[in-house]
Amino acid sequence: MTRPTPQIPPSNDPVGETLHLLRLTGSLYCRAELTAPWGVDMPPLEGLMMFHVVTAGRCWLEIDGLEPLLLTQGSMALVPHGAGHRIRSDTEIDAEPLFDIPVEQVSDRYEIMRYGGGGEFTHATCGVMRFDHVAAERLISSLPRVLHVDSWDHDESGWLQSTLRFISREASALRPGGETVITRLADILVIQAIRSWLDSAPEANQGWLAALRDEQVGRALASIHRAPEQDWTVASLAREVGMSRSAFSARFTQLVGEPAMRYLTWWRMQLARTHLQETSEPLSVLANRLGYQSEAAFCRAFKRMFGVPPGSFRRTAPSFEEMAGLNAA
Repeated sequence: MTRPTPQIPPSNDPVGETLHLLRLTGSLYCRAELTAPWGVDMPPLEGLMMFHVVTAGRCWLEIDGLEPLLLTQGSMALVPHGAGHRIRSDTEIDAEPLFDIPVEQVSDRYEIMRYGGGGEFTHATCGVMRFDHVAAERLISSLPRVLHVDSWDHDESGWLQSTLRFISREASALRPGGETVITRLADILVIQAIRSWLDSAPEANQGWLAALRDEQVGRALASIHRAPEQDWTVASLAREVGMSRSAFSARFTQLVGEPAMRYLTWWRMQLARTHLQETSEPLSVLANRLGYQSEAAFCRAFKRMFGVPPGSFRRTAPSFEEMAGLNAA
């Protein structure tokens, strides 16, 4: 069954509109009950995100090329680009490959890991996930190699701290429905961590993210995102935001890093890739949905972008489980 494309509510905030499109899908969660000494070697998972929320105790997170990161109770680390990394009780401890450690399967998307040498406790909620919209792909590419939230004290409402306490309480005594509560709250925490980074990091004011915040270019991007099927031209986008064609073209290219029409094609093709992975919609219908006058024109554009025709891509697109390496478990 074809899942409907999410509608973006009209807004004067293109960044907010982009966050509206962040939909987590295919999430896998693990409640880790660890006792020192212990170490877990997380494999690289291309196209996926991984996170760790420490609900009791402490541990080290290590990514090659970065300083080891101490995670204490109530802290969270997000590894947005699927980089291989290690979490362990001490930086000198050997790390066991993830898939060599037995787990208790609670449900298709939730498991419990009990592992270690019987010493000091560390409890964590860990997850593997992906966002299933093209907006997320562009946003995630802007994130640092690891996003660390180690203090929620600046959250004036205390909402984030309360959420972490709630996750910790649910994890300590998994009641009926507890895994559902934990996974939903973890989803929210991941999005909130990204929002926090957007609000505070200097890098969030560069490139595509800066373009979203620009009064004119941001409105043009929002128009493309809302209605990719429209017969957009540089002239029509310029009129949409009240600029001359030449001034708009130059400003769009400067901020986004590519011309408006190339960005429009990129956006359409990324949407097409998602539809091909998730639906059996006929190519003619998909072509029309994305603003192409014919299936042949759509197929040519897709092959220029990805090097293979859309029909071939649909047959070979990996499932989430394959991307996450579950077949190796």
